[in-house]
Amino acid sequence: MQTVLETKNVGKYFYDPEKFRVLNNINIKAYKGEFLTLVGKSGSGKSTLLYLLSTMDTDYDGEIWMDKKLVTGLNQNDLADIRNENIGFVFQFHYLLPEFTCLNNVMIPALKLGRYSKQEIEERAYKKLEILGLKDQALKPASKLSGGQQQRVAIARALINDPKIIMGDEPTGNLDSKNTQIVFDIFKQLTTEFGQTIIAVTHDNDFAKASDRTIVMQDGEILSER
Repeated sequence: MQTVLETKNVGKYFYDPEKFRVLNNINIKAYKGEFLTLVGKSGSGKSTLLYLLSTMDTDYDGEIWMDKKLVTGLNQNDLADIRNENIGFVFQFHYLLPEFTCLNNVMIPALKLGRYSKQEIEERAYKKLEILGLKDQALKPASKLSGGQQQRVAIARALINDPKIIMGDEPTGNLDSKNTQIVFDIFKQLTTEFGQTIIAVTHDNDFAKASDRTIVMQDGEILSER
């Protein structure tokens, strides 16, 4: 199996109000086309770990490798390039620009990356919305969509640059069971049909159980894998 992300002895401290070790000796691998979930009680370190994996936080011990490339120690510009090219983000809240159309929201990361012409980006955005069953909503303002639809637009936005990895921080946290199932099925499709890797932090045990592999965290350490 092809490794797309790996940590080697990753540790992390918080310093406020006093020095506190929040992650200790984390060694994990994520594979191409895998649907991986991170679970654990609040304070277990799972969201902190996801933030490190995303390369947004660079203050840690150990090493993080992405696609066989060491990303630890790179400068912010290089990390931004790596993020734009390799990682798509889906959060608990969709963070869409409400006055923008769905199409324009989806286009934003590709316009930032600057690899395609505006026309190509628009075509790609339509395709992503089509995969998510929202092509007919493309020209509506994001604010006019239901919560479940908005989260699917956010997923389309995460997919626009065809990232190797999609990271989700409680991606179904604000959704009812029907929309949670829709998002789960979309993630499953992305791994099986498109070979993308999903790494999602979740409190939803059913969501985690149905994923390919679950890493259970406790007190900043990996308790088990299942």
